[in-house]
Amino acid sequence: MRIAIMGAGGVGGNLGARLAAAGEEVALIARGRHLDAIRADGLTVLSRFSGDLSVRPAIATDDPAEVGPVDVVLLTVKLYDLETATTALRPMLGRETPAISLLNGVDAVERMAPILGDGHAVPGVAYTTATIEAPGVVRHVSGPHLIGFGEAAGGRSPRLDAFDAVARAAGIETDYSDAVETVIWRKFVLLLAVAGACALAREPMGAVKQDAELARLYMALAKEGAALAAAKGLALPDVLSDVEAYAAAAADDLKPSLLTDLERGHRLEVDWLAGTAVRLGRELGVATPVNQAVWAALRRFADGSS
Repeated sequence: MRIAIMGAGGVGGNLGARLAAAGEEVALIARGRHLDAIRADGLTVLSRFSGDLSVRPAIATDDPAEVGPVDVVLLTVKLYDLETATTALRPMLGRETPAISLLNGVDAVERMAPILGDGHAVPGVAYTTATIEAPGVVRHVSGPHLIGFGEAAGGRSPRLDAFDAVARAAGIETDYSDAVETVIWRKFVLLLAVAGACALAREPMGAVKQDAELARLYMALAKEGAALAAAKGLALPDVLSDVEAYAAAAADDLKPSLLTDLERGHRLEVDWLAGTAVRLGRELGVATPVNQAVWAALRRFADGSS
């Protein structure tokens, strides 16, 4: 299967490397020194969970037009680059090519669809955490290699059936769902808690678990997210129990990407995380004071200042 990774940074690089190691024809779309290193020496993924690997992708480029039509595109850029990246990936679309969003937040596909046209934008999520450690080197820092996805209209399709089989053969766990909106919202509720608490405290998950007040903050953020989902008519059974279980199982040194980006002085996705929770709360009549506090405290760093 020809698979393009649009944004082969941490998450995208990790997934792309595993697909390439399994024998798939993978094109990595990257940029800058990271791309230069991949072209020169291949891509290395370091993982204490599943072992290290090094691959040479079929194609490494910053120009999707060099790749041409593929069977599947995995979109793994940051939310603030979504429109630019979605426009750029269009030369890689065949008539039936799904562009699967593995971004954070809850509105990626509705932003992608007007750019790509009917049928190409497919909702999804990534539960794995990985970062670029050095040019050409990605470190997988937490979680299984787990992604969720499904057709926006519901049901199953031959194109996603085929990708699901390929992903599983590459050691990537999948949650291929007939009701993908609930998958996305379960991730969003979890991410509001993990990203919000860690970034606001500027501490990894160990500190959040061990400090009683931070632990209360963590769960308060999740409860607001669950209330938003309920107001939208989405049933998320046991989601708060899952958020608690995630914290209990998380490594003490786990840092969500929002905290890592804050520490590195990079741009932040906070407007699409806590900021979206606040916006939706206003629209739906749901109080979101804890997410409001996170957004108010972090939004002035959203442009990359620290």
